[in-house]
Amino acid sequence: MPDEMVFQPVAKPPEVSPYDIRPMAQVRRIGLIEREVRETLSQAALDAVFAHAEVMSEGESRQETGKTLFLGSTMLTCDLAATAEILREPADDRTARHLAGLLAKEKTLDRRIEPIVRREVLRITGQAPKKVRGETRIRVQGTRVFLDVDVEAML
Repeated sequence: MPDEMVFQPVAKPPEVSPYDIRPMAQVRRIGLIEREVRETLSQAALDAVFAHAEVMSEGESRQETGKTLFLGSTMLTCDLAATAEILREPADDRTARHLAGLLAKEKTLDRRIEPIVRREVLRITGQAPKKVRGETRIRVQGTRVFLDVDVEAML
């Protein structure tokens, strides 16, 4: 009979476990360019930050095993508010924390600090240091980044 409806039994879909791995997507094209986001401090901006830094030092020289040593500390205070007119980023505490994090990874930091420390040792002792060693700690308070340098210099 042509006008009769024919019913087909519905096949049950296979049960899928939530732990089954879906098939991998096929790649039809490959990317030519790989992108990487990397943040570093601008050397020109670092020049400006260090040029505006306040420097405070203390210490004393003493004789030890026939050598004159200077033991002291130098603190550099980099206040972002002082550089707000020349830096693009806002002079706020978030930027200060970001600056401190990037300074901790900055490869030129020791080379930037050493001339400042040498100048301070000369100012305090009246003698140019022959050799300078220092250990730097970085901390943040509001918009200010502090670089505390423990200094040991041979005079």
